[in-house]
Amino acid sequence: MKKLLLTGALTLMLAACGQQAPSHQAVYLLVDTSGTYTEELNKAQTILNYLLATLDSGDSIAVAKIDSGSFSEKDLVAKVTFDERPSTANDQKRVFKKSMDEFVAKVTKGSAHTDISGAILQATEYLNETGAGEKYVLVFSDLEEDLEKGAIRDFPIDLQGIHVVALNVTKLRSDNIDPRDYLNRLDSWQQKVVQGGGDWRVVNDFDRLDRLIAVR
Repeated sequence: MKKLLLTGALTLMLAACGQQAPSHQAVYLLVDTSGTYTEELNKAQTILNYLLATLDSGDSIAVAKIDSGSFSEKDLVAKVTFDERPSTANDQKRVFKKSMDEFVAKVTKGSAHTDISGAILQATEYLNETGAGEKYVLVFSDLEEDLEKGAIRDFPIDLQGIHVVALNVTKLRSDNIDPRDYLNRLDSWQQKVVQGGGDWRVVNDFDRLDRLIAVR
């Protein structure tokens, strides 16, 4: 009996060792709609077009706006996991692009607040639920967080296994007065991401969009 149990346990261990990690990718694009940053939204469409051309069947993508003092599902623009059938996946991509185009066209006024931390927290929950092997949070923002009075965001965010990419991090007027403010802002977010177990990089050159996610 003991021999049978040992053999069964060994078989399960060998099977587990032979299992491959999930190969799909999941991407969550966060788009800043505060203040004058709304003027940059056409660039967000360029990023989305690249992602739609790169992601495959079985991959997941979501887009949400960063505009409120309390991030919630209402800030979600669209989300989808592409069907394993290529023709259906292509139809899903067309619908997704249409949703993004309509969203950008409707943004005419910048929001009063920018809850970047809350948005990233929401993004990680979605990404972890997909079960994807490669998970990305793309933050299209100047990274200037502006919270409502009383909002608390000084807490760690679990970003284990998640790649965080800051995109199009434009300089504020104050940065032109003291360039150190810009560098300090980048450094502060990098520390927050790394301390949460994620990895961090900045992509401001739109000729290098191939650095956003792993190309298979």
